[in-house]
Amino acid sequence: MKQFRIKTGQTYPLGATVLSNGIQFTAVVDSEESGIVLIELATKDHYKIPFSDGMRIGNIASVIVEDISPDEYRYNFYRANEEYVDPYAKCIYGNEVWGVKEGNSYLCGGFAKPYAWCEEEPLCIPYDKSIIYCLHVRGFSAHASAKVKAPGTFQGIVQKIDYLKKLGVTAIELMPAYEFEEFEPAKPIDEKHQYLYDALPSHRLNYWGYKKGYYFAPKASYAIGDAQAAMKDMVSTLHKNGIEVIMQFYFPDEVKQGFILDVIKYWVCEYHIDGVHLKGNCVPITLISTEPLFSNTKILYQHIPVETIYDGSRSLSYKNLCVYTDDFMYKMRKFLKGDEDQLPTMIELTRKKEKMTGNVNFITNYYGFTLHDLVSYDRKHNEDNGEENRDGSDYNYSWNCGIEGKTRKPGILALRLRMMKNALMLVMLSQGTPVLLAGDEMANTQSGNNNPYCQDNEITWLNWSKTKQSVELLHFTEELIAFRKKTFFLNRKTDFSMVDYKHCGYPDLSYHGEEAWKAQLYNYNRHIGFLYADKEMSSNETVLAYVAYNMHWESKNFSLPLPPKNKMWSPTIATGTVKEEETNASFTIEGRSICIFEIVDKQDSHKTLKAEDKND
Repeated sequence: MKQFRIKTGQTYPLGATVLSNGIQFTAVVDSEESGIVLIELATKDHYKIPFSDGMRIGNIASVIVEDISPDEYRYNFYRANEEYVDPYAKCIYGNEVWGVKEGNSYLCGGFAKPYAWCEEEPLCIPYDKSIIYCLHVRGFSAHASAKVKAPGTFQGIVQKIDYLKKLGVTAIELMPAYEFEEFEPAKPIDEKHQYLYDALPSHRLNYWGYKKGYYFAPKASYAIGDAQAAMKDMVSTLHKNGIEVIMQFYFPDEVKQGFILDVIKYWVCEYHIDGVHLKGNCVPITLISTEPLFSNTKILYQHIPVETIYDGSRSLSYKNLCVYTDDFMYKMRKFLKGDEDQLPTMIELTRKKEKMTGNVNFITNYYGFTLHDLVSYDRKHNEDNGEENRDGSDYNYSWNCGIEGKTRKPGILALRLRMMKNALMLVMLSQGTPVLLAGDEMANTQSGNNNPYCQDNEITWLNWSKTKQSVELLHFTEELIAFRKKTFFLNRKTDFSMVDYKHCGYPDLSYHGEEAWKAQLYNYNRHIGFLYADKEMSSNETVLAYVAYNMHWESKNFSLPLPPKNKMWSPTIATGTVKEEETNASFTIEGRSICIFEIVDKQDSHKTLKAEDKND
């Protein structure tokens, strides 16, 4: 039996820490018979080192094993006869290959490895200048059409950086990319539906990863080779290209709040991530929000207790907190498909801007339909999940544009494309931070599945093969993001005053109907115009933009406010046909379409603008 030199260690940090003279192992113990299991790589032998009474303070035990190298060993902890993986393990071995069932591989912990970070400052991109792109690490590049050397990995994301830059996003939001078990036992919902599970495999695939995980370790099967290095390479390379990394963390109710704080600290310090989107009901958001270490880290959560966090003593030099809810998604979908009595809600959502925090806007997310499916299906189609289409939300507020699912009818396809463009316009032209679901910009489909949590196949993999429709939508998205970044009314740090406080001749925001200056907010109306105004500091000239929204199925006429002298209105980006009428500053907007107008110098003639004119 091999003999180890051991001595009492320090109570913190928890987990395994590599020292100059060995390795310190520290754990929370709830059993007298507990300790370390060392696994020697050369021989595969297991050695138990118990925690003696003298090595404990409270419920924390610590021991230093001297003269051993992290290259020679892996480890687990044990209590009584049970061996378990250290929840603080910095990497997990046994899950290196995606899709290996639990039990077929032996899981054990590994150690943090040094990494040569280049000197870099945090990007700290403000929320009003951010475009967030939500993706699943595996699904983003697993499809053969992605044409990457390391599909479904952190390295696959790096190989798509040029695409992300051209698209114009400023941050990627990763669905769980820490270590988690990919399979879990299939359990019946109730006895009545036991038969559904009798026909299923004994284990269900956990593709998304929203369960308790090994939070300190990047997911080994999301990397070729060393997952720690791959994750850090990805973050570093994205930073060099001006793109931030936001990590999602899901914490079930049983996860201790102090542990959650430790997790976030570790990822911010060790992996240099720019933000965390926290998910769970028992997240200590006040504690996290007031932690000085996170002052330039984006913290996104479903509720931010502003009155508790901002007591007058905190500086807002960098607004790092953000409210992340799906309120915009469900309400704006109703306006998109032309439901009645939605104008007041649409107005509120379009101009909503939290004073002390950021707020996000999205019309699709990983839970629910993709953008393509939102305009192609009236009902969810989750049969492949094996739950008799009982899972997933029944309330999607979607519209199939006349035919359920796939079709070749040109009229339906054209309408769906226009509706997808409308949806993107609603998100990008609103004041909150846009969140774009990966693949929506290229009309990615999940064949009507609105809850593909257990699908690791072409349902959840982005198909990078470009159809005519997807190419047009992609170019439109790129143009729209570029417009958002440069236009004056979408880079504001304060709310609109609705008055002409800059003395430019127009309020900073006003609402209009078929007649200028007369908004028609009747419950049966589905069209409205927004006029934005500002004054350029350098030239002292008035800058105007007008957005005409028409979610009615019939064309509507908009009489725009008169522009400044020697200027005229010009349609810039449109999702449908825009026709100038004989009367001054009057335009007819096609049904179910949106158009942005800007002022330009007067010209001799003005042509009808069709949506495809701006995307050729």
